[in-house]
Amino acid sequence: MTAQADRPALSLPVHGGWREGDPPGRRQWQVRNRPLVLEAGGELPQLRIAYETWGRPAEDRSNAVLVLHALTGDSHAAGAAGPGHPTPGWWDALIGPGRALDTDRWFVVVPNVVGGCQGTTGPSSSRPDGRRWGSAFPFLTQRDQVAAEVWLADALGVDRWALVVGGSMGGMRALEWAVTHPGRVRRLLLLACPAAATAEQIAWAAVQLQAIRSDPQWYGGDYHDRPGAGPHAGLGLARRLAHITYRSEFELQTRFGRLNQEPEDPWRGGRYQVESYLDHHAAKLARRFDAGSYVVLTEAMNSHDIGRSRGGTAAALRRITADTLVAAVDSDRLYPPAQQAELAAGIPGADRVRLIESPYGHDGFLIETGQVASLVGELVV
Repeated sequence: MTAQADRPALSLPVHGGWREGDPPGRRQWQVRNRPLVLEAGGELPQLRIAYETWGRPAEDRSNAVLVLHALTGDSHAAGAAGPGHPTPGWWDALIGPGRALDTDRWFVVVPNVVGGCQGTTGPSSSRPDGRRWGSAFPFLTQRDQVAAEVWLADALGVDRWALVVGGSMGGMRALEWAVTHPGRVRRLLLLACPAAATAEQIAWAAVQLQAIRSDPQWYGGDYHDRPGAGPHAGLGLARRLAHITYRSEFELQTRFGRLNQEPEDPWRGGRYQVESYLDHHAAKLARRFDAGSYVVLTEAMNSHDIGRSRGGTAAALRRITADTLVAAVDSDRLYPPAQQAELAAGIPGADRVRLIESPYGHDGFLIETGQVASLVGELVV
C-alpha cells in the first residue's frame, strides 16, 4: 500500500495538537520571557509551558510530585476526555483521591514537554514574529527539556520534589532531573527507560523519522500553514512501526494470530486483523498529535546519554542522592530489562531492578497500573 493511498481524509486538521483558541481544558500555563539557552547551541527566545495539577500544595511545597510523560503523552495524566483533551488521562488509575498518588496528600504536577504539541512551545507554536516555528525549531536534548521544567518548578515555588516519576521518555527526563539537580529530588521512580539510547533504539527511531520526512506533505517541516492534510501518512507509518516495538510478540500473536478481517475470502482483498489494529493507532495519533513534535521529541530521545560530558554513565549515576526504585517490564523489547538493571546497579541505594510482569511489552508501564501503584507505595509510604 502506498503512502498516498494510505493517507487519512483531508478533513483531518494539518496537525492534531492543541491550538490557540481551542478550549484550555484543565491546562494552566507559565510563560518565560527570557531565552532558554540550549545544550547543542542556539536558544528558545521565549517559552510557554502547559501543565496540569491535582491536589493542593503545602505551604512549603513539600508535598509536590512531578510526573513526566512519554513520547506522545501530554499533561492530561488524569481525568476524562473532553473539550481541550481528546483522550482520557493516560495514568488516571494512579492519580486521584485514595489512589497511589493520593491527591488528598500530594500536589501532583504534570507538564507537557518542551517541543510537544499540547500547549507547550513546539514546532507548531508561533515564534515571536508570529510565524510558525516549523523547520526553524531548534534541536533539543533531554537536558534542555529538564532545564525548562526546572524553571517551571521555580515558578511554582517547588524547591524540592517529594517524588519524580516517569516512564520511557519521561523516565529519561526523571533520570536527568536526579543527576543534574540531585538536591531537588527526594524520591525517584524510573520505569522502562535506559541510561542512554542504544544503536538499535536509534535505528528504530531513524526509520520513523525517515517515514515522516518522506511524506510529500512534510515540506521540510514547514507544513503548518499550508492547505492540505499535513504529513499524516508519514506520521502514521512512524506510529505503526513504533507501536510494534511498544508491544510484545506474545501479545500480538495471542490477540491476533493470523486472523483475517475477511475470513470468507482471505485471498482477494483480505487484511490481517493486526494490520487493522496498527491502522487504528496510526489514525488515532494523527487526530491528537503533530508530526513536527514527533520528530523533535524523537531526536531528543536519540540524544539521551546520562553520561555525556559527565565522565560516563557510572560517574553520572553516582550523583543521584534520591531514594530510588528502578523498574523494568519483563516483556519489553524496546528498552529491555538489562538496561534498567544497569541503572539499578549504578544508582546508590537502588540495589536491584524491579520487574513489572506484563504480556504487553514496553507499554506495560502504562497498562499495569496496579503494579506501578505498588512501586509508588514503596517510595511514599
